[in-house]
Amino acid sequence: MEPNDNSSDDPRLNKALDHLNSVLVTGETIEAWAIQRRLFALTKRRLLIAATSGRFIKIKRGLLGGFDMTDFRWQDLGDAKIKVGIFGADIFMKIFGSSDLAISEGSDQVLVLPGFRKDQAEKLYRFAQAQDQSWREKRRVRELEELRAKSGGVTIGTNQGGQQTGNAGGEASAKLQQAKEMLDKKLITDSEYESLKAKIISGF
Repeated sequence: MEPNDNSSDDPRLNKALDHLNSVLVTGETIEAWAIQRRLFALTKRRLLIAATSGRFIKIKRGLLGGFDMTDFRWQDLGDAKIKVGIFGADIFMKIFGSSDLAISEGSDQVLVLPGFRKDQAEKLYRFAQAQDQSWREKRRVRELEELRAKSGGVTIGTNQGGQQTGNAGGEASAKLQQAKEMLDKKLITDSEYESLKAKIISGF
């Protein structure tokens, strides 16, 4: 990660950046980060936010030392917006509710992050927007496939009898729906869902 121009003369920021690097998983990279301006943190500790290849991370120094961290995966991002003002940039992120998120209790929420440096915030926002658009397209394609399956539009093999094809199509649709429900409940990953779907379609 390339340091910003204020990272070399701010020991507290350096510690936060070190902590950020320490929580990355194997293969995860930091794409952008932003530090809250002091003007917006006169009565509380400044926030450090980061966009990685797999998630959004928010870090705040704890009252008794150490750091408090919350995060969410990009597939749970519903929308990202930015408002640039004279004294800083505010970032707003809508997060889809998910039972396995530390910052969520099963319902959608909007994360409001005020007062970040403009250049840093804009870079982070652009990456978040790219992730949002990518996952929107993935969800759209998946929903179209499920609708097609439910309506009997899945092409499953060929035979001479018509009746067998109809039965196979119904069974495949049921299995696809079950796989989709497992994905929605976070019981399987996206890649596992795609693998199951391919097996279901090719198995009939």
